[in-house]
Amino acid sequence: MRGAIHHLDLTVKDPAISAPFYDAVLGFMGYARVDEDADSVDWAAHPAGAYLSIGILRAEAKSAGQKHNRYAPGLHHVAWHAQSREDVDRLHTLLKEIGAEILDAPAAYPEYGPDYYAVFFADPDGLKLEFVYEPYAA
Repeated sequence: MRGAIHHLDLTVKDPAISAPFYDAVLGFMGYARVDEDADSVDWAAHPAGAYLSIGILRAEAKSAGQKHNRYAPGLHHVAWHAQSREDVDRLHTLLKEIGAEILDAPAAYPEYGPDYYAVFFADPDGLKLEFVYEPYAA
């Protein structure tokens, strides 16, 4: 599909601190760690022959002390598709096991759609993330 996201890179304070969080979350979603060095880590997935990559990069030293502000210009949050409501619930369980910050527990969010069901959580640097199940009528 033209316009589908090929890759997403996120800036973090310290990749060594953030990588275990993303290993757990992205591993749950079917991504595998494919590359890393002292300043970055990349995960990739290949659904239906496509290539999807998510990477984390070390912040510049002068910016590393800042917490992510989703209401400043820039990225607000990232959301991934879930396969079912149970899939959302399973990720929520994993997030609790790894001590992730849960922003909003799994619930229906009818203000976003009649069958919208999601969990909202934050990465170690405060970036808001979402895992959502929303079936679409064909």
